[in-house]
Amino acid sequence: MSEIPGDLKFLKSHEWARVEDDGLVRVGISDHAQGQLGDLVYVELPEIGASVQAGHGVAVVESVKAASDIYSPVSGEIVAVNENLNDKPETINEDAFGEGWIFLVRASDRGELNELLDADAYAELVENEDH
Repeated sequence: MSEIPGDLKFLKSHEWARVEDDGLVRVGISDHAQGQLGDLVYVELPEIGASVQAGHGVAVVESVKAASDIYSPVSGEIVAVNENLNDKPETINEDAFGEGWIFLVRASDRGELNELLDADAYAELVENEDH
């Protein structure tokens, strides 16, 4: 398994959140999650301008094995989506923590980030799942 970046926060459902320098929250799925899903063939992106609630499904990734909802780690407004995934959903498989990001949220309550798992807690969750 790849190294889990220490600057990320995680939902138990395997989404990651990174607070960018401008305060926006970038969201994707973990390397572990993409590995479990297998080769991704389609990503349904959320609409820019949509209001989202923490813990609610806002996007969908589909692999050859299954479709999986992507949940927002924070409440707020979708301000950008990764349009590249429309043509290359496999980018998530190739670079889950980088170029494979899914959407950006302007958080209405950044305090919600404190309720997410840090990298160590997430690594422990994944380890327990695998046993």
